[in-house]
Amino acid sequence: MSDTRRLCFTVDLRDDPELMARYKAWHGPGAVPKPVVDAIRKDGIRDLEIWLHGTRMVLIMEVGPDFDPVAKAASDTANPDVLEWERLMGTFQQPLPGTPAGQTWVAMERIHSLREQA
Repeated sequence: MSDTRRLCFTVDLRDDPELMARYKAWHGPGAVPKPVVDAIRKDGIRDLEIWLHGTRMVLIMEVGPDFDPVAKAASDTANPDVLEWERLMGTFQQPLPGTPAGQTWVAMERIHSLREQA
């Protein structure tokens, strides 16, 4: 059994082709600022992917057994590089209806796993 957990989140991009292209460019290989990448890895995130269909994005994050989302949020809040990155990315993102104020990405609920089937 793996010691990796997978967490999934979702948010929409603003429906503007120019903004969407800029958002994609900001996430290309080597484009995310190194301090942001370092902060992600430091806090126990082993892998992170963002998938896009239309304006809907899904973030898939693989974390180890010691990953603590509350500690990660506190670490991010204390990191000016991450705060600036989140501020910039927020200009491209549009929270889904019902998302709590001040939040962009929202956790998704896993409702099926092939591994759990007979």
